[in-house]
Amino acid sequence: MAQNSNKVKSVDIELKDKLVAINRVTKVTKGGRTFSFSAIVVVGNENGVVGHGLGKAKEVTEAISKGIDDAKKNLIKVPVINGTVPHLQKGKYSGAKVMLKPASHGTGVIAGGAMRAVLESVGITDVLAKSQGSSNPHNVVKATISALAEMRDAATIARQRGVSMDKVFNG
Repeated sequence: MAQNSNKVKSVDIELKDKLVAINRVTKVTKGGRTFSFSAIVVVGNENGVVGHGLGKAKEVTEAISKGIDDAKKNLIKVPVINGTVPHLQKGKYSGAKVMLKPASHGTGVIAGGAMRAVLESVGITDVLAKSQGSSNPHNVVKATISALAEMRDAATIARQRGVSMDKVFNG
């Protein structure tokens, strides 16, 4: 499957951020325990652009803002057709496996926590999704984004193969 390499620059795009998870990390030193926070954040314009980022800091708010900055650095463009995904797609990252399936209008986003944040940020309103394997939010977010990155719409396929749209559907 050809990778959708539509990297997007964050200039002139109105991005909304969603916090997926915050993790408190403890480091034990000879002077006692040192607490820090890591935050995984998803940003998107709810119109086919999405990115994820990880921020780490001593304060929660600082970790979130670092995560947002990181997410803006790796945005991708995803084809969204009538509020759903173009075709069934599976994605995998480490131990997390996800499956995205197109759904008819009015179905809603049927997905778990970390996947839901990514799908809503992209602007998908109707999808059936299943997360299998690891439920670690970091890996689930990365698996979902890898599945979305491999999505291709019919016009892209026709262009890549050098054939007409009729030939794509009628084979």
